[in-house]
This record gives sequence, structure tokens and C-alpha cells, in this order.
Amino acid sequence: MSKQPILQIRNLSVSFRSEKKIVPAVKDISFDLYKGEIVGIVGESGSGKSVTSLAAMGLIPSPPGLIETGEILLEGKDLIKLNEKKMRKIRGNQISMIFQEPMTSLNPLFSIGNQLTEALRLHTDVTKKGARLKAIELLKLVGIPRVEEIINEYPHQLSGGMRQRVMIAMAMACNPRVLIADEPTTALDVTIQAQILTLMKELNTNMNTSIIFITHDLGVVAEICDRVLVMYSGQIVEQGNVKTILKDPKHPYTKGLIKSIPDIRGKIERLYSIPGQIQSYGSSHQGCRFAPRCEDAFGECLEGVPSLYKMMKEGHDVRCFLHKKSGEVDNNDRISSSS
Repeated sequence: MSKQPILQIRNLSVSFRSEKKIVPAVKDISFDLYKGEIVGIVGESGSGKSVTSLAAMGLIPSPPGLIETGEILLEGKDLIKLNEKKMRKIRGNQISMIFQEPMTSLNPLFSIGNQLTEALRLHTDVTKKGARLKAIELLKLVGIPRVEEIINEYPHQLSGGMRQRVMIAMAMACNPRVLIADEPTTALDVTIQAQILTLMKELNTNMNTSIIFITHDLGVVAEICDRVLVMYSGQIVEQGNVKTILKDPKHPYTKGLIKSIPDIRGKIERLYSIPGQIQSYGSSHQGCRFAPRCEDAFGECLEGVPSLYKMMKEGHDVRCFLHKKSGEVDNNDRISSSS
């Protein structure tokens, strides 16, 4: 894995405007994605994971969406400053996305072959015949059987797992440098999930594709990711190496997520769940956003806004006053501060 970042997101804030107010969805997000790396983004529904990925793809609907501040640098080029014509040349070519539900992402009126060849002909100089041969090659690459028949079929004729493989083939058609996968295994059964994860790991290894993997499943993160970002209420609350985060989580929210995972080794009458619920977008709250649900909250948590602090262990950052108070942070070094 290279130490040169291929994608840099800096101080990204995204909001949505309604008739009565401006609703913040993502607040001051910053992280790097390195060449050949797989970064996981985890958090509950409503934490801002998908909004972050849509912003990187230039797919935030405007109106009502608005990127308030920040930079999204793909190999040094700020994607936010590009117009739609220039962004179309990059989207699907240099940066691609696998969406959560393939049935609503694939066009029901066109065959699998037509949808695959369209992307190839849009971004490359390949002929119609050459595009079809490449499409067949891609479908074989993602493990689809009887390709010569499947390429002429329509999305409704395929199973959920097959449709997701087609989506991966489409995303990989132009050998993108960055692939964003938005919960690509959520609607699939366990066996197919395992096959899709193996496939994505192989693509990362064989083609050196950098991947942002969005999920709510920490088991998936442990399986394929190098680093993980934990998001809560539009902010990064903890980030670091996967082994470090899973073995020694520091933020109470991360601890709660890990504690919520069922342990098959023992019999538990009632599964653990984090008390309360995530704040709704646009709700006003003083202090740490997780404080109302946190069992360890104290005075400063209810009044002040914690920054993302660097821990003593390199590459591990946490947004929590508890560790500032205990002296575990690196000289109170702050990465960012969000209200």
C-alpha cells in the first residue's frame, strides 16, 4: 500500500435546505484514502456515511443539497470545483460507486450488456464489438456463470447476488482508481455476502484499486478493511487501524457498536443495544452529540464540543473528552473541531 493519498477529503460539510431551515448532514469531515487501501466507514443509519460518499461522487442533489465547505481532492484535483460536464468524465472512469440496492440502480428497460457497454463506450474509444467483448470479460471476472446468456438478460431476470455482481462489473469497467461501495452486501444472504467480499478483496489486490467500504457491519470491516472511520451524527468520532479500533476502542459509541455484536460462544438472554437514538438532522443540542446516549458523560460533555484528538498511539484519533481528561491524547493535539 502506497503512502501517497489518492483521495483527500478536507473539512467537508454538507447540508440540505428545506422550506423552513437548513439541515446539516455532514459536519467537518476529513480523511485520506491511500493507493491500494480499503477504508471502512461504519455507523448507524443517519450518521452521514452515504452523504459523504455521494459528495465524493458529485451526486448531492442541488437543490436541496449544498456542499457548504471543504475540498474533495482526487490526485490533487478538487472535484467540488468541476462543472457537471467535467465531472461526468471522471465519474465512472476514475472514481466509481456500487450502490446499496442494485435493482433500483440498474435500468429495467435495458439488458445487462447494453448497460455495461454504455459505460465502456462513454469513457473509452472501444468499438461496439470491442465493448461487448470487454463486457463479457468483466462479467466472467466477477464470477457470473453462462455469461453469453446473462449479457442479453434484464435486471429482473437475475437474483439479488447476480445483480450486485453486475453492479460491481459496471463500477470496475474502466479500471477506476477509487471505488466506493455503499453497503453492497446488505440485502444479500450470508453465503453471497462472503462471495462478494472475496471478490472485492481480489479486485483490490489484483488491480490495486482503492476502496471506501460503507457498512454498518463491523464483521465486514474486520474481514476486508485496513482502516476504519466511525461516524456518528454527521461527524467522525473515531478512526484508526482496524485491529486497533476493534481490540481497543476508545469512543463510547464505538464500544457500544462492538458490544452490540452477538457472541455465539455464550448464551445471552437479551442482546445489548445503545440506549436512546441518533439525533435527527437539524436538531439543536449543546455539547457532545453522543452525550445524551453516553453512560460515561460528565459536565464538560454536556456543555463543550469535543475535537477529534490524536491519541498517543499513532494513527488512532478519537472525538471524546474522556481521553483528554485522562491524559491519553497527544498533548491535546486536535485534528478538527466541529459544533
